[in-house]
Amino acid sequence: MASCSLLVMCSGNGSNLQAILDACADGTIPDTSVSKVIVNRKTAYAIKRAELSGVPSEYFNLVNKGYHAAGEKDQAKLADARSRYDADLANLVLSNKPDMVVLAGWMHVFSTAFLTPLEAAGIPIINLHPALPGCYDGANAIERAHADAQAGVLKDGKTGVMIHYCIAQVDRGKPILVQEVECSKDDSLSDLEERIHAIEHKLLVKAVAKLTQDIIKAKSS
Repeated sequence: MASCSLLVMCSGNGSNLQAILDACADGTIPDTSVSKVIVNRKTAYAIKRAELSGVPSEYFNLVNKGYHAAGEKDQAKLADARSRYDADLANLVLSNKPDMVVLAGWMHVFSTAFLTPLEAAGIPIINLHPALPGCYDGANAIERAHADAQAGVLKDGKTGVMIHYCIAQVDRGKPILVQEVECSKDDSLSDLEERIHAIEHKLLVKAVAKLTQDIIKAKSS
């Protein structure tokens, strides 16, 4: 029987990784397993989550691996380092032969040096972003939406969560699933964060389940 192998990439706590691990274990994401976790921050708790689930993990960092020195300011050197890092990271991912890559709180913007080899291999990369399509691209999306709500300029009084395909343009890939989240002047930032994080976990699991079933069907046909 066909199955699906996921490679999950994280930078921090790994709560979305945990949601995927749990959903694979209890069958919410059927016939699917996480085969590898890659982190780019040494203190990422995602490493512990992987260990407790018996999943191998690897720490792969720009500075730690010597792509550039800590505190490097030269933009040309940084761009070259990023390109070399992304190319080597793509090779690392490909060596694990996943069916899909899930970015679950991965705080590094990929260049085409990473994206092109995976696209050529037919491996989709999906990302979670705590905002609606076309809104608050990049970092601190929840904080920015909250600030706009407080200022009374948040469009329709709503922000949201989306799962989308990863492309070179940050948070501009084709949406897979989107869910709106109400956000008013009465919301504290912590209230909004808690509400969004609860939705993130469910929406990511739902998206992964949808896509992995498509992959398994394609393998079986």
